[in-house]
Amino acid sequence: MRSLVRLWRRSIQARVVTNTIVLSALVISLTGWALLRDVAGGLADNRRTAAISEARSGFNSAQQQIDAAVETEPAAQSQTLTQIVDSLTSSRGAQRTYELVLEGPLAAGSNQVPVRSSAAIAAGSLPDDLVDQVELKGGTYWRYSTLGLLGSSDREPGVVVGSQLHVPSTGEDYALYYLFSMSEQQSTLNLVRQALLLGGFAMVLMVGGVAWLVSRQVLNPVRLARGIAERYASGSLEQRMHVSGKDDIARLSTSLNQMAASLQSQIRRLENLSRLQQRFVSDVSHELRTPLTTVRMASDVLHDNRKSFDAQTARAAELLQNELGRFEDLLSDLLDLSRFDAGAAQLDLDTIDLAEIARRAVDDPLLKRRGMKVVLINADQPAVVEADIRRIDRIVRNLLTNAAKYGGSDRVEIEVRQSESCVSFAVRDFGVGLSGDENLRVFDRFWRADPARTQGGTGLGLPISKEDAELHGGTLRAWGKSGEGSEFILTIPKPGGSANPPAIVSVFT
Repeated sequence: MRSLVRLWRRSIQARVVTNTIVLSALVISLTGWALLRDVAGGLADNRRTAAISEARSGFNSAQQQIDAAVETEPAAQSQTLTQIVDSLTSSRGAQRTYELVLEGPLAAGSNQVPVRSSAAIAAGSLPDDLVDQVELKGGTYWRYSTLGLLGSSDREPGVVVGSQLHVPSTGEDYALYYLFSMSEQQSTLNLVRQALLLGGFAMVLMVGGVAWLVSRQVLNPVRLARGIAERYASGSLEQRMHVSGKDDIARLSTSLNQMAASLQSQIRRLENLSRLQQRFVSDVSHELRTPLTTVRMASDVLHDNRKSFDAQTARAAELLQNELGRFEDLLSDLLDLSRFDAGAAQLDLDTIDLAEIARRAVDDPLLKRRGMKVVLINADQPAVVEADIRRIDRIVRNLLTNAAKYGGSDRVEIEVRQSESCVSFAVRDFGVGLSGDENLRVFDRFWRADPARTQGGTGLGLPISKEDAELHGGTLRAWGKSGEGSEFILTIPKPGGSANPPAIVSVFT
């Protein structure tokens, strides 16, 4: 059953063929049912019309014979009626397709038995409502019924026609019934039904075969295109589709080949540009280290002797010292980013306790200098993961620095939680917060929510932290609301676990 469900979900051809067969079977069934109903109605109407006409002729002939008889004795009347029934049943010879039943004399409220019957007709062959109509009213009446003989379980459809016969000499009435068999019509109807079933089944099979062939012609090129697209996704952009003809499929194949060629050209250009950019950043970062060291030494000399300078020169020495520190941090961050971009960053894994790191974060010097209150949540239980302690410390330091410099809050919460698959480390402030798309853009390189408030950072701390988290197979996410603060959640998976979903759910989600 599962294989059928999988086939239905994955195969367009299976759905097309199945839907075509089901719909065609439904249409053919409805059409066959309508045709069969019309044929059955036509056969029944024709047989009923012929039966009524033949019965009326028989009723007239019997009434004429009764009118010509002059017997008044019951025995003589019975003999006359018997002769009339015999003459009517023998008039058609071997071609007779009916039976006769004669009942009477009719008397109100009495149960009549047949005076004469051409065959041993089984009970129930005469419909009760027809018998009531014939006995109570004059005229000719008919009903459909099922006919059978005594001692036989076989019954066949038929039409029964009845009318009264009046005996003038005694004033008594009799009921005469013609029972016409419809076995020939039933045989014809069965033959038509069988032909419709066989024809309909053959038609459904042919329609299914046509649907399979047509869908195969259409879907085979699509499947080839899917295979080529999967190879494109895996990086094999040199693959091309075979183009045959000038139809829509051929034009699709040509368009896919042109798209692949264009993508291959663009990707090569971007790869070359990326390599050049990485090499440029790496080379510049390395080349700047030597002159930067010289400038740093000179700046240290000037900074150490700034008290002997005038106020303006001393201030210039202090600014030079601070900006050189930023410059060194920027070079270090650029080198780290170039390693991430080149895929050269590696982990030095060790067993670390994020709860212990959270407890140490309380003594962060920057938080103390700014007089910020640090609140620990769930940091009393070990939360052990396999991670690079240097990179985890850098992530935590960047998060605390971000909260201290840009949060605008005098209180910071550090929370640690864990599940069976991961450990989460959250830092939340209660300051200016994040709004709009800042939750996503905060990890962009060199991006600041308010460019006017630089606070001396490089704009690369959070992007590097996100790269460090992803290098561990984890995540670093940011949430916030304007005026209510912001929250950063670092999630590191345990061995064999996953970082999605995180162990901590942000209060802002």
